[in-house]
Amino acid sequence: MKIEGVKHIFFDLDHTLWDFDKNSALTFKKIFEIHKLDINAREFLTAYEPINLSYWKLYREEKIDKRSLRYKRLKDSFDAVNYTVTDDVINQLSEDYITYLTSFNHLFDGAISILEHLQENYQLHIITNGFEEAQQKKMDNANIAKYFKTITNSERAGVKKPNPIIFNHALNLANAKPNESLMIGDNYEADILGALDVGLDVILYNYHDYKTIDHIKQVKRLEDLKKYL
Repeated sequence: MKIEGVKHIFFDLDHTLWDFDKNSALTFKKIFEIHKLDINAREFLTAYEPINLSYWKLYREEKIDKRSLRYKRLKDSFDAVNYTVTDDVINQLSEDYITYLTSFNHLFDGAISILEHLQENYQLHIITNGFEEAQQKKMDNANIAKYFKTITNSERAGVKKPNPIIFNHALNLANAKPNESLMIGDNYEADILGALDVGLDVILYNYHDYKTIDHIKQVKRLEDLKKYL
């Protein structure tokens, strides 16, 4: 069923358009090689991915700062796989990770085609909790920045999704009203509940196949957005 009355579509970036897990895995492989760390990258990533998500949740909730996030997610992951590494190396890895992450630019299947499709009838925007210095590079290098009228990031807004302030900041920047706007993202708490709280319609990009509330519209492939938009 097509959604009526929508003029503005707000996308999350990481895990929604930009394939964070794939690009992150390639980045770790590269920086481990640079620093000549004899570590099983797959084993490390199995530990790292849930640890990273838990620290991002703390970061969204303003319980840790960016510096702590960058350090602790690596320290805990190395500890989890019983690999000893110095704090100096961890700190350098955290810097190199951000540097090289934007050199890999895999998007989810269908990302370009759905953006091409949607831009014909809607104004498109980004709302992201990612670090400002990385997010613009990701979009530029993946050649998707051209599709978006505005880009709102949490560092510029001063708060992170699901805080209503960042959504209102994005709406003001886009000159959009909540009742004519829709949010698409993968994170139920940050993207979906956050957007609903300020009156936006929502579609969950549920490629994780998480159990969700039945009344929330969702898709498992980006191409499936066409049945709603």
